[in-house]
Amino acid sequence: MNMKPQCLRGSDIEETWFEEGCYIQEWSNDADDADCSIARARVPARSSTRWHRLHGIAERYVVLEGTGRVELGAADSASFIARPIAPGDVVRIPPGVPQRVHAGEADLVFLAVCTPRFRPEAYEDIERSV
Repeated sequence: MNMKPQCLRGSDIEETWFEEGCYIQEWSNDADDADCSIARARVPARSSTRWHRLHGIAERYVVLEGTGRVELGAADSASFIARPIAPGDVVRIPPGVPQRVHAGEADLVFLAVCTPRFRPEAYEDIERSV
């Protein structure tokens, strides 16, 4: 591991639109800390992300603001989960599990913590209806 002692300031990072359907601030994602990445995600009010999955990367959502609903897994499987989410909730998503989130009446803001770190080539858009 090449990680060096640092204090990164997430508020200095510009928020950018991601094709998945949310705004992202990459707070920590580089080869110096390949074991983990942390991004702040914001799903606009009354909208949803696209169905997607990450190959080889586990993800955790830590809900900070707003309310909404998370859907995990294939809708036709016994392991499908659809649950309301609110500040303080943590959603754990194993590698390869289909996922999407819906924001309620206000923007839904959460941290996306990935292990190992997020890499664009691990992202797969699998938009489908449930």
